[in-house]
Amino acid sequence: MKLTRRKTLAVLGGGAIVAAAGAGYAVTRKPLAAIEPWARAGTYEDVRKRALSYAILAPNPHNRQPWIVDLSAPDQVTLQVDTNRLLPHTDPFSRQIVIGLGCFLELLSLAAAADGYAVDFELFPDGEDATSLDQRRIAVARFQKGNAVSEPTLFEQVLNRRSLKEPYDIAQPVSDETLAALQSSVTRGSASGATNNMSQVEELRELTLEALKIELMTPHTYKESVDLFRIGHREVSANPDGIDFSGPMFEALHLSGLFSREKALDPEGFSFKAAIDMVSNSTRTGMAYFWLTTATNDRVDQIMAGRDWVRMNLVSTALGLGVQPMSQALQEFPEMQAQYDRVHEMLAPDGGTVQMLGRLGYGPQVGQSPRWPLEAKLRKS
Repeated sequence: MKLTRRKTLAVLGGGAIVAAAGAGYAVTRKPLAAIEPWARAGTYEDVRKRALSYAILAPNPHNRQPWIVDLSAPDQVTLQVDTNRLLPHTDPFSRQIVIGLGCFLELLSLAAAADGYAVDFELFPDGEDATSLDQRRIAVARFQKGNAVSEPTLFEQVLNRRSLKEPYDIAQPVSDETLAALQSSVTRGSASGATNNMSQVEELRELTLEALKIELMTPHTYKESVDLFRIGHREVSANPDGIDFSGPMFEALHLSGLFSREKALDPEGFSFKAAIDMVSNSTRTGMAYFWLTTATNDRVDQIMAGRDWVRMNLVSTALGLGVQPMSQALQEFPEMQAQYDRVHEMLAPDGGTVQMLGRLGYGPQVGQSPRWPLEAKLRKS
């Protein structure tokens, strides 16, 4: 079926839902099991599992949830990476995956401290490789009762934290005071920058949109994302990771045959063009930007950037501010080289590595992202 603009508008206006009316239960059903880990956070008897039940809610690239945990040693958590969950095309050196693991470790630390336990991290005890990840340990976290520095204003936002990818309210600016509060949360070793200057904001809007389009229009990087599409509640429930396309509109489009992975890969098709329109509309509404840099780019730097990023995201949540990572221009695949160089010239003119970049603004509340249960991530317990 060839979709004209008129037919496309009809679909978005409800035509697909009418077409799928015979499958109304499937259209309206939610993947409840996939969000159950949010409700189970903090319900475990073992203090390590309690902390881990919050850590698995960490933001991470493409929601791959690449963590594997070993609890065989008393009072200790050993973190490894699931090498089947890497992103070799968009993240060829696994820098972003390591940042996501840093987010995980920070939430682990905050949750343990709320329980009265200090956590000491030994990072990369078996050594590190700057170009790839393997089965070597990422971190050993040792729990000790007492001497914990609790941060309740951050911890109480863990269950509310989101990455807000919707359009922001362009009539509501982000204040200097808000940006200063975000920057004050960066304490794990990164350097931070932020701007609400509209000239700089416009430049970053265009740069991040250009980078997004390059990722979408580069066949091997785009296919990496499409392969991780989870379309409809059944797919999300079966694989609660990747890119979530559940909800009535996507269910209806899928059941009507108008949206699938195969159709999404067609650059002339409705799905692809709709994706370009969607990211363009959202990206152009960034009202401020926040970034993290490190002097070098070793694995410890990447972990620290992740820890600082999620801290900032927790503060933004407390302030009612939306955050979306806009990391495409920071990706190290060859087709992105010009944008990578440009963003570093803008945000790290004196050298170093821009580890994270995100747009800020005020927008709607969104639901929880799917998660694998903690039990699926335990190798030894």
